[in-house]
Amino acid sequence: MRVIPIARETRDEWHIASLVVHTLPHRVDDVAVQVATLPGAEVHAVAAIGKLVVTLEAPGSGPILDTIATIQRLDGVINAALVYQAADTLEAMNEELPDAHCP
Repeated sequence: MRVIPIARETRDEWHIASLVVHTLPHRVDDVAVQVATLPGAEVHAVAAIGKLVVTLEAPGSGPILDTIATIQRLDGVINAALVYQAADTLEAMNEELPDAHCP
């Protein structure tokens, strides 16, 4: 068996992920409130048909995955689908970028 080394997460990294959370329609508001209380989670949109758009921010992929697992276990959640995930150094994330529209 081949062993693949896994690099340790470093604290100078920052991860951002976006999810679509599908819920039972009658539970969507309750789930939105619960998700909004999770560390690093922000609910951006709620649809009455049972869908949420959520972003997560954390210092590593482990906390992101833990939060997704927590969301998936909430009462009324059918699925939490990862749409996008990015990671960069804290230095790069905090870098001021010039605005092309404001010289």
